[in-house]
Amino acid sequence: MSPEPSVDQLYRLRHSLAHILAQAVLQIRPQAQLGFGPPVDTGFYYDFDFGDEPVTADDLKDLTKRMQKIIKEKQPFENVTKSLDEAVELLEAGRQTYKVEYARELVDTGKAADGQLGFYQNGPFVDMCEGPHLEHTGQVPKASFSLDNIAGSYWRGDEKNPMLTRIYGLCFESPDALKDYKARRELARQRDHRKLGRELHLYTIDEEVGVGLPLWLPKGTVIRDSLEQWAREEEFKAGYQRVSTPCITRSQLFYRSGHLPYFAEDMFPPMKLDDGDEYYLRPMNCPHHHKVYASESRSYRDLPLRLAEYGDDFRYERHGSLSGLLRVRAMCMNDAHIYCENDQVEGEFNAVMNMYRMYYSHLRIGDFRVRLSLHDESKDKFVDNEPEWQRSEVIVRDILKNNNIDFDEAPGEAAFYGPKIDIQLANILGREETVSTCQLDFAVAERFDLTYVDRDGSDQRPYIIHRAPLSTHERIVSFLIESYGAAFPTWLAPLQVQLIPVADHVQEYAEEIKDLLVQDLIRADIDDSNDSFNKKIRKAVTSKTPNMWILGGRELEERSITWRRYAVQEQETMALDTAVDTVKRMNAERIMDNFDDVSLPVG
Repeated sequence: MSPEPSVDQLYRLRHSLAHILAQAVLQIRPQAQLGFGPPVDTGFYYDFDFGDEPVTADDLKDLTKRMQKIIKEKQPFENVTKSLDEAVELLEAGRQTYKVEYARELVDTGKAADGQLGFYQNGPFVDMCEGPHLEHTGQVPKASFSLDNIAGSYWRGDEKNPMLTRIYGLCFESPDALKDYKARRELARQRDHRKLGRELHLYTIDEEVGVGLPLWLPKGTVIRDSLEQWAREEEFKAGYQRVSTPCITRSQLFYRSGHLPYFAEDMFPPMKLDDGDEYYLRPMNCPHHHKVYASESRSYRDLPLRLAEYGDDFRYERHGSLSGLLRVRAMCMNDAHIYCENDQVEGEFNAVMNMYRMYYSHLRIGDFRVRLSLHDESKDKFVDNEPEWQRSEVIVRDILKNNNIDFDEAPGEAAFYGPKIDIQLANILGREETVSTCQLDFAVAERFDLTYVDRDGSDQRPYIIHRAPLSTHERIVSFLIESYGAAFPTWLAPLQVQLIPVADHVQEYAEEIKDLLVQDLIRADIDDSNDSFNKKIRKAVTSKTPNMWILGGRELEERSITWRRYAVQEQETMALDTAVDTVKRMNAERIMDNFDDVSLPVG
C-alpha cells in the first residue's frame, strides 16, 4: 500500500486537476475566457466565461474523457516567469481579458515580486499561476477524481461583475477516498436538517414572516423544550440562578457595552421613538445580565454568581448566508454569565468545560475540538491591558491542556474583552462547524462599573465568564437532526410511543394505555386509522417514532404490549406495567436509545 499523501501533495493534485480541466474545456470551447481555478477542501473548480457557447452538465462526461487523455499523456508541469508586458501580450493573444485585469492588478499593488508573474505550462495549455503542481499529469491517481456539477459565480465574487460558469470537481488521494466522500455526501443530503425539518414538520420558514425567522412547529418545539428542560436541571444542580430579560433595549446600553458602533452592521436597525430615543433588538444577552448583577450591592460572599437564561436574540445575518436553522436571524441561546473572584476563575472555567463534555458525551455527537482565540497586542481593537491578557490566556490554555482537549490557537481573533474558545464539532462530511463558545472577560466589568466588596472592605472588579454549552436551539437542533437522521432518542422525540391496535376490539385498551402514559407525561398517540397493520408500522417508521407498542387480542388478554423499536427488527412482549415503568425511566434518565448498543432498561 502506498503511503498517505501529504496535505501539500493533495493540494498539488487538486491544483493540477484544475489546470487539466481548463485545458480540456478549451478543447471544446476554444473561445472561452478563463477566471480562477483553485484547489478546495473537496477537490477543485475553475471559472469560465463561455459567452454564447455555454457548457452544460451534458458536457461533463466528454470533459472527463478529455481530462483522462491529458493525464495519460504525462504532460510535464513547467514553471516560467514573465514580466508584466510579456504576460499581458501572452494573455491578450489568448483573449484572456480576466487574466489581463488580474495581472495588471498584481503588478500595480506590488503583490507581484519584482513585477514578475508566474505561469505554468502543461502541453499546449498555459495559465498564470503560482503553483505548486505535480511533476506531470501522469501522477494523477487513476479514478481519484470526478467532475461534480456546474454553478454560477460572479467574477472576483462581486455581484456587480459578470456572471461566470463554475465547474466543480471532486478529488481525493485514492478511488476509495473519493467513493467514501460521495457516500457521506449522499448521507448528508438525506439527513439535511432542512429536508427532514420540512418532511417531519419540525419547523418552517414563511416568507411573509421573514427569511431567517423560523417558526417552530409543535413537534420541533418538543425537541427544543426537552433540551431546555435538561439544561435547566443541570444548571440548577450546578448552582445557576435563572433570570429573564427583555429582547429590546435602549441604544445607550450597547454603547456602554462597546457593541455600538462596532457591531452595528450585525444588528437590526434601531427603532426610533417619538421622543428621539432609539431602541435595538438585542444580538446578545450579556449587557442585560450585567445590569442584573448591578441591580444590587454584591459581596465576595455572593460570588461566584451564575446567571442563566434561555434568551431570544436577533442578528441581521446577510440573506445569502442564511441556511435553515444553522444560520438564522432569530435565535434562542443557552446563555449564562458567571461573575467570580480572581482565584475562582480557573475552577469556574474548568467546571464549564466539564459541563460541555457532559452534554456532548451524553448526546453522542462526537469528540469536540476547540479553537482558542487570542489577542494581538499590535491591534487596537483589544482592551489595552497586556498583563491581564497574558494571565487570562494562560488560564484558558492550561485548562484545555489539563482536560486533554485538542485545540488550535487563533491569534487576533479574541473578543475585545478577553480570550475565547469556540467549540468545533464535525458534521457528517467531516467538516468542523462552530457549535458554541465560552469566553473569559476581564474588561467589561469596568465598562459597567461592576464591583463587589472584598474581605478587606475594598471594591473589586469581578471576572466574567460567558458560556453557552448547548448553543442556540436553532444550531444545536439542526446539528442533532443531521447527526441522528432525525431518529431522536425517546426523551427528545416529538412522539415517544405510537400505539398500534391490530383489531377494533382492542381500541379501548389502546385508549386506556394512552391515558396512562399521558398522565405520566409520556407523549403517546393511537393510530386508529383504517390502514393495514403493515402500513401503520411503515408510517411510524417513516415518522421515526422511537417506540411502537403493538396491541392485539393476546396483549389485551394478558395486559401486555409488544414493543418494537425504531430500526430494530426484534420485538419484545412485556407486561403493561413493566413497559410503562420502562419508558418512564427512558424518559427521566434521558437514555440514548436511538443507538444500537442501548437496550431497553427493563426491570
